[in-house]
Amino acid sequence: MRFEVLVGNIVKQLDVEAVVNSANANLRLGSGVAGAIHTAAGPRLEEFCKPFAPLELGSALITPGFDLPNKWVIHVRSAHYINNAEPERYMSFAILSALRVAQQNSIKSIALPAIGTGMFKFPALLASRITARALHLFSGNSSPIELVRICVPSEEMRAQYQSALELETGLIDEQQIST
Repeated sequence: MRFEVLVGNIVKQLDVEAVVNSANANLRLGSGVAGAIHTAAGPRLEEFCKPFAPLELGSALITPGFDLPNKWVIHVRSAHYINNAEPERYMSFAILSALRVAQQNSIKSIALPAIGTGMFKFPALLASRITARALHLFSGNSSPIELVRICVPSEEMRAQYQSALELETGLIDEQQIST
């Protein structure tokens, strides 16, 4: 499994099979990543999600990508850093759940946002460490996943995620992308 970290828009990752949505409980158009993914996927995504709401903390759900260039959207629900008990635990569960869903669906490449760092108020450094730890735990599994790309909004955050991955796993792609 190869890891990349880049400054970029999650809905512009044309070369990955699935994008991960940092979803709200109701799996609806929201702000941040959920808003960008739902807007790019079109109204059929929200309609498709309705019967699956509410999404439990730490859980994942796979749906078609509809109007996205990606075949799949994997929706995960992380905890709110301030408002939920054990937020670190649920963020880890959410990332591992997304990876398991990708594995179960034979997905070879996924793009993750900086889960929890927007509306859910996770400090970026903590989120990067939780993400790196979860990826390291999962990377020992036999999995069809070949590429996990983490898309972040700033160069500062890219450096934090890259450093966390290097410290935790040593499994960072040497040719980092920054767009």
